[in-house]
Amino acid sequence: MSAKILIVDDEPRYLRLVEANLMTDNYTVIKASNGQEAVDMVAQHQPDLVLLDVMMPVLDGFGACERIREFSSVPIIMVTARGEENARVRGLDLGADDYIVKPFSATELLARVRAVLRRVKTSGGTQQAVFTHGSLRIDFARAEVFRNDKIVFLSATEYRLLLQFAHNIGQVLTSEQLLTNVWGTEYGDDKEILWVSISRLRQKLEDDPKNPVHIVTRSGLGYTMPPMVE
Repeated sequence: MSAKILIVDDEPRYLRLVEANLMTDNYTVIKASNGQEAVDMVAQHQPDLVLLDVMMPVLDGFGACERIREFSSVPIIMVTARGEENARVRGLDLGADDYIVKPFSATELLARVRAVLRRVKTSGGTQQAVFTHGSLRIDFARAEVFRNDKIVFLSATEYRLLLQFAHNIGQVLTSEQLLTNVWGTEYGDDKEILWVSISRLRQKLEDDPKNPVHIVTRSGLGYTMPPMVE
């Protein structure tokens, strides 16, 4: 079966050109015209590789790459304009596997695609796009959080903090780990900001914030999201 490749760009002419080049190598092609469409299509169609342009409306390539990496390890090739070294570095830092610079030839494109597909194991790469934990539900593709099927509005920092628990279910995370991963290394000792943020999250997510089930304190150790008992 041929690999399925998602092309993401807001220029129809570019989409048609890349689609034609990929089809000459017998790849199956699906397309999106902005970053949010790309995130949704990765969640729904689970492509084997994503060709992701940087400059797009609604959600740019960086935002889309970051969002996709919250639930999928699908290989991503960022497409950048010539001379945008910072853009290439940023894309790799966000989890892209490779980059290609416009304008590029069909030969270069196909070589990059083949190389990435060869070296990246895609089996099992896409994880669940929707996470549930009792009354809590997280739609990773849309970065939306629900409690008892009602949307909960979180700040960007609160959402990143919640993801730490959702991606490490059952593990005890220390204050230092959470501060470093969410706020940065310079916040490693600032426990007060973590206490306040945990308290706010519990107010928004827990049915009874004084007896939390989603974010539980392990005295002297840290915090955990315990597995739900069926």
